[in-house]
Amino acid sequence: MKAAFLTAVLAVSLNGFTASANNASDGVIYGTDNRVDLYQVTNPMYATLAASTVALIKTDSIQQDSSGVVAIKASSFQSLMQVCSKEPFADQPSGAFCSGSLIGKHLMLTAGHCITSQDECSSTKFVFGYAVTKKGQYPNSVPEKNVVGCKSIVYRQQVDDGADFAIIQLDRDVTDRTPLTLAKGRMQNEITDGTQIMMIGHPSGLPTKVDPDKKVRSAAPNGFFTANTDSYGGNSGSAIFNQKTGEVEGVLVRGEQDFEYSDAGCYLSKVCPDDGCRGEDITKISSVIPHLPSVL
Repeated sequence: MKAAFLTAVLAVSLNGFTASANNASDGVIYGTDNRVDLYQVTNPMYATLAASTVALIKTDSIQQDSSGVVAIKASSFQSLMQVCSKEPFADQPSGAFCSGSLIGKHLMLTAGHCITSQDECSSTKFVFGYAVTKKGQYPNSVPEKNVVGCKSIVYRQQVDDGADFAIIQLDRDVTDRTPLTLAKGRMQNEITDGTQIMMIGHPSGLPTKVDPDKKVRSAAPNGFFTANTDSYGGNSGSAIFNQKTGEVEGVLVRGEQDFEYSDAGCYLSKVCPDDGCRGEDITKISSVIPHLPSVL
């Protein structure tokens, strides 16, 4: 999530992150923090879905060599955002600025505010496998084949109180990953309150996190629904899955403020009851489907 994440990162580098709520990133922990790394995932469906999600990383943070390995430059979450040492994943690298998902062999879905122009798209890489697959071993590189570039923006929409998404045409086909299945039935039947969902993405730019056992709080708003996902800046563009079917129900785009300043002089995640605070906004997949290329 979320557009304000970029402002927060800028505040870190320029102002030591003495930021107010206006430039802290949006998001929050609802109830129990369910986020886990890939090495902790035991459900094979979750692992399969995660394999087709990506980190959006700026081209200037990626260095390619002749060995077929791409290095990813990233500071730790703690040093970048000045979070407390006890904050979950504080020592992990924070290399991404948004999240996305493969929805066709040459198509990526993300949030509209993550990619606002062709220039931004051209300076972004879509990176598969930016994840912790073994405890204590953090990713600082990926195989070259895991990095894909942007060819063009197929369609983009960004409504502050509505749908927010972008469909991106990649610069080559992805043949070693399975495109995710969209919940196309939502064109006839809207998602309902209480539907169990899960999110896969890159909170605060971290390696892939799976966030299961969440639910739809309100399906009523036009173009989006609200839920209690544990989402942060960097989760913008994350696929939201129906936890039962594995189909993509939407795209994470907005939400509650992430962090609160603690007495220890560092930042901790804001925590809300499952049904408290404002909830997190997710663009409905029914807003996306009409704009997909007919070849999909």
